[in-house]
Amino acid sequence: MSKREFTVSNEYTYNHSSPTRWIISHLYRYKFIVLFYMIVAITVNLAFSETRVLVGNAFDAVLRGDGAQIGIIALEMLGLVIFCGLVDITARFSIEVIARRFSRDAREELYTSLLGKSQSFHNRQRVGDIMARATNDMSQVGDMVSPGFDIIYDSFSSMFAILFFIGLLDVRLLLVPLLYLVVFGFSLWHYSRRLNPVSRQMREQFGTTNAILNEAVTGIEVIKSTSQEEQENTKFAHNATMYRDLFVKNGVIQGQYLPTLLLGIALAFCFLHGLFLLLQHQISVGQLVAFIGLASNMRFVTDMSTWSFNLVQLGVAGGRRIIGMIKQDTELDENEHGYNAEIKGEIVFENISFSYGEAPILKNVSFRALPGQTIAIVGQTGSGKSTMTKLVNRIYDASEGRVLIDGQDTRDWSLDALRSQISTIEQDVFLFSRSIAENIAYGLGQKANQAAIEAAAHDAQAHDFIMGFKEGYETVIGERGVMLSGGQRQRLAIARALLTDPRILILDDSTSAIDSATEDEIQKAIKRVLQNRTTLLITHRISQIRWADKVLVVRNGEIIDQGTHEELMDRCYTYQRIFSHYDSAPATSVAPSAVVNSAD
Repeated sequence: MSKREFTVSNEYTYNHSSPTRWIISHLYRYKFIVLFYMIVAITVNLAFSETRVLVGNAFDAVLRGDGAQIGIIALEMLGLVIFCGLVDITARFSIEVIARRFSRDAREELYTSLLGKSQSFHNRQRVGDIMARATNDMSQVGDMVSPGFDIIYDSFSSMFAILFFIGLLDVRLLLVPLLYLVVFGFSLWHYSRRLNPVSRQMREQFGTTNAILNEAVTGIEVIKSTSQEEQENTKFAHNATMYRDLFVKNGVIQGQYLPTLLLGIALAFCFLHGLFLLLQHQISVGQLVAFIGLASNMRFVTDMSTWSFNLVQLGVAGGRRIIGMIKQDTELDENEHGYNAEIKGEIVFENISFSYGEAPILKNVSFRALPGQTIAIVGQTGSGKSTMTKLVNRIYDASEGRVLIDGQDTRDWSLDALRSQISTIEQDVFLFSRSIAENIAYGLGQKANQAAIEAAAHDAQAHDFIMGFKEGYETVIGERGVMLSGGQRQRLAIARALLTDPRILILDDSTSAIDSATEDEIQKAIKRVLQNRTTLLITHRISQIRWADKVLVVRNGEIIDQGTHEELMDRCYTYQRIFSHYDSAPATSVAPSAVVNSAD
């Protein structure tokens, strides 16, 4: 099994070696329902085919003038039709149960897999393509089972029933149907081979087109502010045209497949063969009528083959894309049985180097934070400050060197034990489209009570604005907290972090969108609750830096100096330059954001 950051207990294991085996492994989970469906479906087709034989028997009875026999046959026909209807409902219900459970299980499997992927994996993916796999490809997989597999199995079981009853009439009558079956099977195999690559390309192109649409909707503000609507429209139209062309190609392949012509020729030869045997007094008129009726039943098999096999090909192509994402490697493993202890708070970086691909981000970084210390990290934008903090809770793993928490390499820790005791508040706060209470309590799941939630909100200076909403803590805040201001979102993020009672807290410019008056209150609350907690603080605000125990000055991925604020102002030119605007500007004109561009 590949590395994963997250697993589900008692998770069912599926075969990912190929799309076909993946599909079979899903269906095998419900093997008894599948077996029941197969038995019921073939029973329906046997009963339906028998009605054709009864029609032939009725013809013979009419020719004999046997009225009593005709009445018996009529009752048998009525009973068979009612039986077929009831059993067919059972078959359709069974296959729908299988299809919907398959879709549900496949969605859960993909969702669990995505949760278990590392941040590096998600950084490489296009959200639109992931959504295409999770929605449209999943729908194709469900349609592959029903009506796709349903019709194909129904067709094959129908063909079996047809041949079975034709054989009972007279074995010699099987000649033409068997020849037709061979030719039909070969043409279907050829059609399937031509359709398979086109179906795969269609699914891939749909994912690309969906990704472009998602990027356009997400970045609509940038598109409008730069007047690039025409460029984006041209790009989308080009990809939509490619998708349309693949649909046309799919239609051309289907148009070149001529099952109806083959069936017409087969039926003509069936009639001629049956008529020949009738004239030779080898079969009766009733047998000929039954034979033609049974042969005509092959129309369903023929007419539905194109559509059903197309559904199956699209489903297999969708399944290939789904398992392709599931099988992609992730860099980290949850290390379920790794080191598990209460964190005291010591953080040590030993000669850490890190790179995204070929681009080096951190080079030979070393520092130590004692339990309860606050470490401020200062540097230019893109210098690697945020990356350093993401190594602490193993969002990423270092390329070289070690990150130690309480003397233990983070790679030796159980990932859940490590991350559950570390909270991060970032500048770009993400909130879920749920209630305010649910967002604050998110880090604890269902374990937080209302009193604890409100206490955390009070500490984060969020309680007053929350109570300003009509629904209070039950207010649903919309996608990404769209109903809230930037400052309100960050205060909720702070409350969420405080509620988890972390041993290590990471603040990544977390008060940038909060006014100075509110920030002062929040800082008092944070300093109060962070006693005996280790804090890594990325900030451009000198008021926060002053109460740090140590400041790290980062430039181009390297720590060029470290010490207290006063020590660095005395000896570090880079540090002096970062805060020269603050120190040299008149007090009445200086805003805390005056050094944003130079500091972070």
